[in-house]
Amino acid sequence: MVGPFKVFAIVIYVLLSFLGIMANGFIVVVLGREWVRCHHLSPCDMILISLGASRFCLQWVGMIQNFYYFLHNLQYYTTRHYFGIYWDFLNSATFWFGTLLSVFFCVKIANFTHPIFLWLKWRVEGLVPWLLLGSLLISFIVTMLFFVGNNDLYQEFLKETFSGNITIYAFTKKLEIHYFLPLKLITLSVPCSIFVVSTVLLITSLRRHTWRMQQSAHTTQDSSTQAHTRALKCLVSFLVLYALSFLSLIIDVAACSSFEGNWYWPWQIVIYLGSFIHPFILILGNSQLGGTFRKLLLLPKTFWNGKGASSST
Repeated sequence: MVGPFKVFAIVIYVLLSFLGIMANGFIVVVLGREWVRCHHLSPCDMILISLGASRFCLQWVGMIQNFYYFLHNLQYYTTRHYFGIYWDFLNSATFWFGTLLSVFFCVKIANFTHPIFLWLKWRVEGLVPWLLLGSLLISFIVTMLFFVGNNDLYQEFLKETFSGNITIYAFTKKLEIHYFLPLKLITLSVPCSIFVVSTVLLITSLRRHTWRMQQSAHTTQDSSTQAHTRALKCLVSFLVLYALSFLSLIIDVAACSSFEGNWYWPWQIVIYLGSFIHPFILILGNSQLGGTFRKLLLLPKTFWNGKGASSST
């Protein structure tokens, strides 16, 4: 029987999932419309639409996988490798696209004079399409490596060749610890390390620039200073959410089946928290996306005002 705590966690998970799906879908639709209209996207928008699309698909796959596990727990192992193909690819792509966004912002905004940094600043825009393709290729390779482990688990489950005290749970735990955990540490640590370095460099540069402006203006109310302060807050929040996603995925593998029962759905909320919240940070931090989003929020008010005006006449 499903208890009230589990029902509450499921409801929160579903609500947050649909909010994240709508936010990521909004990014894809707005930038996709701009792409169709102008036949061109800026490098930053290329990364944003790629990140939005991967998160949009990832959350749908995650919801389907989680509810299939919840409703058909015994049959889950026979279908795990099918879900894994899509989830592992989209999850890896999401991490790499998030890393590219951080690197792009760092190279374009940060103010460093190192020759390598200056070389990247001039060439990063032309490199973005190739970096996106490279991210997809890396994600495909990572997916194949995870597929090997998932397929081994599937074959063992079908053959039922467990001997002695070995059970499906023990075999799964052994595979998780000795194969999936090292693989996730390697494949996720690389983009996460690049992300942390680029974000810390950008935060350092912005803090220095903000401090200089405060010293020259003698006030924290300067509009330019406030803009940099908001940028710092967005970067710190992005860093926290990215690190939380990385740690939750590693803990999920290391803990194996510890997050079961009533704690399964709260743990899924933690895993997908970055995909729930960060799209809204991106929307509000982008002038084009933010402007369209505010117009969308004002549509009901405009509709009712127009309806009231027509009825009064």
